Amino acid sequence: QVQLVESGGGLVQAGGSLRLSCAASGRTFSSIIMGWFRQAPGKEREFVAAISWDGRSTYYADYADSVKGRFTISRDNAKNTVYLQMNSLKPEDTAVYCCAVATSWTSWSIKNERAYDYWGQGTQVTVSS
Repeated sequence: QVQLVESGGGLVQAGGSLRLSCAASGRTFSSIIMGWFRQAPGKEREFVAAISWDGRSTYYADYADSVKGRFTISRDNAKNTVYLQMNSLKPEDTAVYCCAVATSWTSWSIKNERAYDYWGQGTQVTVSS
């Protein structure tokens, strides 16, 4: 079992920044990929970013109005924590942000939520215009 607790969300004006944290506990050594997803009201959950266990590989969403270039994912294995630095925030970034852990490689893309085994409860990010 892996437990995940997110923090760092809040209300920020457009153009501002936030840094989300996701602290993992339990069988953290089994985490291969740690990722961030978000879900806006009335929309499906969507991939934001992911990072490999050693931090050497990072992945970002490639949908329209992508977060790449504005968001940066990183991790500190000594603290069992993954971060999401969010800059130049836009109102459309408003959502509940959840972190997730994949403990094995599957046929699912790491950009697909089905690749992940454990999820946090999420933290609300609200960007005002």
